[in-house]
Amino acid sequence: MNESNSNPANSRSITTNQTGLNEKLDEVVLRHLNAEFKKPISEHTQIAFDEINTKVKKFSGDIILDSCCGVGESTANIAKLYPKALIIGIDKSAHRIEKHDVRHFPQNKKQAEEGQYILARADLNDFWRLAVEQKWNISHHYLLYPNPWPKAKHLQRRWHGAAVFPYIIQLGGKLELRSNWKTYVDEFARALEIAKHKTQVELYYSDESITPFERKYWASGQKSHRLVINL
Repeated sequence: MNESNSNPANSRSITTNQTGLNEKLDEVVLRHLNAEFKKPISEHTQIAFDEINTKVKKFSGDIILDSCCGVGESTANIAKLYPKALIIGIDKSAHRIEKHDVRHFPQNKKQAEEGQYILARADLNDFWRLAVEQKWNISHHYLLYPNPWPKAKHLQRRWHGAAVFPYIIQLGGKLELRSNWKTYVDEFARALEIAKHKTQVELYYSDESITPFERKYWASGQKSHRLVINL
């Protein structure tokens, strides 16, 4: 999600022309569940995946995926929670990845005391499919504050409305989605229900935020909603 307001206490709330769940949600999700996604794999994502896949195949511990990781703050924080796991943070923006503050995570600590993590630029529409193809066995999949695309006409830009949605399910693991737009989480839960995976949406708060957006939203009084499901 784009956020131009530099004052955390004044982070803008979601504005949308949509009331409730998108009226085309069920139709779109069913179509994607019953169709093959044939988009060609982008070259830069194939290269990034191949490099990471080599490390994944050699790693003996849990594999955790942090999708839409932005500047990688969430990836580093998840690595602290699971120091014996390999955390893979993926974002489509090289600019955001390059902003990762390595001063707080020097190499020796990053790979030891603070856990192990990798950050890479890749298109998740392709990366997720490659991970499924290579039969990755992930223990957790974090999807924290993805771009909400709040205009009704942009349903298919939301992950649950995208053609790649079935691959999110096939990846398995414990999926955790968070958003400051409850409708996004409600729609995702409905999409999962259509795919025979029923879950609940709940309010979420913690004493410590783990992403820049989470910090901004809470500082401005906005609430987070989430769903957690074992797939």
